[in-house]
Amino acid sequence: MSNKPTIVLVHGFWGGAAHWAKVILELSRKGYTAIHAVEMPLTSLADDAERTRKMVAQQKGPVLLVGHSYGGAVITEAGDLPNVVGLVYIAAFAPDAGESPGGITQQHLPEAAPNLQPDSDGYLWLKADKFHESFCQDLTPDEGLVMAVTQKAPLASTFGNTITAPAWKKKPSWYQISSQDRMIAPENEQKMSSRLNAKKVITLDASHASLASRPVEVAALIDEAATALSS
Repeated sequence: MSNKPTIVLVHGFWGGAAHWAKVILELSRKGYTAIHAVEMPLTSLADDAERTRKMVAQQKGPVLLVGHSYGGAVITEAGDLPNVVGLVYIAAFAPDAGESPGGITQQHLPEAAPNLQPDSDGYLWLKADKFHESFCQDLTPDEGLVMAVTQKAPLASTFGNTITAPAWKKKPSWYQISSQDRMIAPENEQKMSSRLNAKKVITLDASHASLASRPVEVAALIDEAATALSS
């Protein structure tokens, strides 16, 4: 695996690095040893991109950035580093310059939009009793409960942060659409993936949490990207 890029996984809203657990295991089974998962503060796009850049900068050699959900916006912003060789989007935002996750969301409101609730400190939560049906309806209720209780809420203002220079315009990319996504409208995922000039786009019959419900297919797409970049 020495010629394969290091894989850096970037989580989204309402979860942390552990959302990648099943994908990490699948990549490990495929022989990957250089895998890292960023833990972001979810306080602003600038903060999250900076945290990601710092992890990328610590890696020796080429890096493949993989973003889920809002993590797609982060890799779009942070993927300009010279050692980033590619981008993989997993049911993710891939904004253009001047676009924000919130602005894209407004174009086609997702099914679960009414289940978001701000608190008095400015954090935006996914209602715990609606988490399973909204985020991960194809996981077990037990898994949904754990995700709901351990969810990591973003500052609501992060939704409005805009991309400056999208890395996907310069770096090869791959995209996975979740056709049963209730957090990002599938229409928005189709639109974003179609303008990437992606090397490959796959559609899974999956929830927003495809990284947890379909880890075999998600890891296979990451592996395909890593293999293409190392050849």
